[in-house]
Amino acid sequence: MAEYKRQNPGGKAPVAMPNMGPASMIPLEHALAGAIGARIRLQTTLPAQPMMEGTLFTACPITNLVAIAVSTSPNTPPIHHVLPISSIQNFTLISAPATPNGFATPPNTTPALSNVPTAALMARADAAVARLKEAASRKNKAVGKEAQDLFDGISRTLPIRWDGNNMIVMDSVIISAPYRGEDCKAGHGVQSQTLSRVRKVVDNERRKFADRERKVVVPAVPAIPAVHTGPRKGG
Repeated sequence: MAEYKRQNPGGKAPVAMPNMGPASMIPLEHALAGAIGARIRLQTTLPAQPMMEGTLFTACPITNLVAIAVSTSPNTPPIHHVLPISSIQNFTLISAPATPNGFATPPNTTPALSNVPTAALMARADAAVARLKEAASRKNKAVGKEAQDLFDGISRTLPIRWDGNNMIVMDSVIISAPYRGEDCKAGHGVQSQTLSRVRKVVDNERRKFADRERKVVVPAVPAIPAVHTGPRKGG
C-alpha cells in the first residue's frame, strides 16, 4: 500500500510507491488523479466522515472535488460521496486498478484517433452545395409572387426551369407571361399531347389559386353610425 499525506498548504505530498525508487514530492491533486479507479482509504477533516474507504470515481482539478464510491455491503449499490480535495488530510492506496500488464492505467492517456474520411466529407459538402444552388435557381426574383407560386406548383408535377422570365417545361414547352394556358408554346417537333398536358397543368394550378382566393374571408367593417347635424331643439 502507498500512503499520500498533505504536509503544507501547497498540497505537496510524499509519494511512497513500492518498488518505484525514492519518494518524490507531488501535489495531492495529481496523486488522486493517478489513482482514479483504485480502491483507497481517505482521512478527512470532515467531522461526519473522518475516514472513508471505497473506489475513487473521479478527481476534478477544475472544481477541486473528488468522488468516491463507498459500498456498505456486497449486495447493495455503492453510495457516491463528493468532497473537496482541501478536506483530505491523506489517503492510502489499497489496491490499484489492474490491467493486462499489471500496472495502473495512466490517468491522462490520449485515446487513439481514427482516420477522418475526407473524401466522403467532401462529397457530402459538394452535394449540399449543389442542392443549395438548385434551390436558388428555382427562385426568380424578377417575377411576381403569383408567377413564382405557379412555377412551384408545376414543379411538383413536371420538370421545369427558368429561362429569364420564361418557364421551360420538360425542355420542350415555353410558358411566357402572364403564364396562362394559352401562353404555352411548344417547340419545334414537340407532340401536341405534350403541349396539351402542360396547358392542363397550368389551368389546374390557376384554378387552385382562384379557389384559395374565394376561401379567404374578408373581415366585415362595422358601419359608422350617422351623425345628426340638424338644428337642436330649443336653439
